[in-house]
Amino acid sequence: MTATPERYARSIADLTRSKKTLAGGVSSNVRLGDKPFPLFFDRGLGSHLWDVDGNEYIDYVLGRGPLLLGHTPKEVVQATVDQLWRGQIYAAQHELEYELSERVSRIIPCADLVRFGISGSEAVHGALRLARAATGRQTVLKFEGQYHGWLDNILYSLSPDPTRAGHALHPATLAESSGQFSGADSHVVVLPWNNIEVLSQYLEQHHNEIAAIITEPVMCNTAVIPPLPGYLEAMRDLCTQHGVVLIFDEVITGFRLSLAGAQGRFNIKPDLTIFGKAIANGMPISCLAGREQFMGLIAQGKVGHGGTYNSLPAAVAGAIATLDLLEKDGAAVYDTLETTGQSLMQGIRNLTAKHDIQAVIQGYGAIFYLGFPVQGANLPVGQAITDYRSSLAMDNDLYTIFVSAMVDRGVRIIPRGNWFLSSAHNQADVESTLKAIEEVFAEVIASKVTA
Repeated sequence: MTATPERYARSIADLTRSKKTLAGGVSSNVRLGDKPFPLFFDRGLGSHLWDVDGNEYIDYVLGRGPLLLGHTPKEVVQATVDQLWRGQIYAAQHELEYELSERVSRIIPCADLVRFGISGSEAVHGALRLARAATGRQTVLKFEGQYHGWLDNILYSLSPDPTRAGHALHPATLAESSGQFSGADSHVVVLPWNNIEVLSQYLEQHHNEIAAIITEPVMCNTAVIPPLPGYLEAMRDLCTQHGVVLIFDEVITGFRLSLAGAQGRFNIKPDLTIFGKAIANGMPISCLAGREQFMGLIAQGKVGHGGTYNSLPAAVAGAIATLDLLEKDGAAVYDTLETTGQSLMQGIRNLTAKHDIQAVIQGYGAIFYLGFPVQGANLPVGQAITDYRSSLAMDNDLYTIFVSAMVDRGVRIIPRGNWFLSSAHNQADVESTLKAIEEVFAEVIASKVTA
């Protein structure tokens, strides 16, 4: 099966028109890489989306992750709409604001105090400012292949060119965009993920310079790489030992890996943490939370934190409704996410074996990664991808072909390999998805690979 241009005729026309006034025809550069090209969508319900041409998709993109409950859950939509009729923005306090902060403080282990914003990028910015103010140090340590927002002070070495990235154990700090300060001027140090020896040695020598370590507790922006056993625990101990602020960026893992996020699932308590739109099932809100020792600097006015749209009433109302559903029946939704996701992962494994296709499938039921190694890749037994450099063994061109073929068959997935599950996905979705995958494997992929 090969899709004809007629399948996407209206999206093609919309993109052509959009490019005349909208830079690139999109409002986020990430969307430029969508396959087969940036489609235009009309509506979503549950686990499904419909584009402007009327094509229906099982959606594993889920707004790039935040739609834990699927599209347009009625309770969240109703709470949002009800609040909009009471007021769009007050530029002042409202009672829903502290109701939500109390909920977050109760649920999240490190959340003594909370502040709300709009985007994850700005919450990261606030966390870095707090860490520098608290420690009197300037340098931030991040990990190669991790993403913490698009602002200039942290957008380094997300997907660096391996010919410029330096030694695997001592990566170069490389800007991701023209217009940023060079790596040498960035006050950012980059290290490999999942290597506690390198981290320990670096802190031993340079801890007096390091204000914070910022990390995804699971490396979701590159191949959904879990932490190796003991890695996060050792990182926590090193930060305590050297007076370095530990920041967990839970924009993706927050409320997805468990109700209390990755820090709850792994029982690791950071000093500061960041959550994004998942707290409100996709409504525009972010959360900066942490220990009173640090967040108190904001409360005292010593560290600036502001924003006209912070605690936007409709988004806060949506967040409370979302947490109501996530906490319902003892947070039973997480069993559903894990069961459905694991069923899909196992089904894909079975199909790769059936069609003699080498693949990497790793992660969790709620979010996992699928990739195809390049021919001749020497992958270790077990968890095949443990850091950014090992992710380079994946064949991105082949996966792009796979993504386009899946979209043509009504399954929408992210080109970089992440699959997001929602509570709205069910076994019928899994079976339909596996049927599409088998067709793509047999008709498209098998002829291009050898296990």
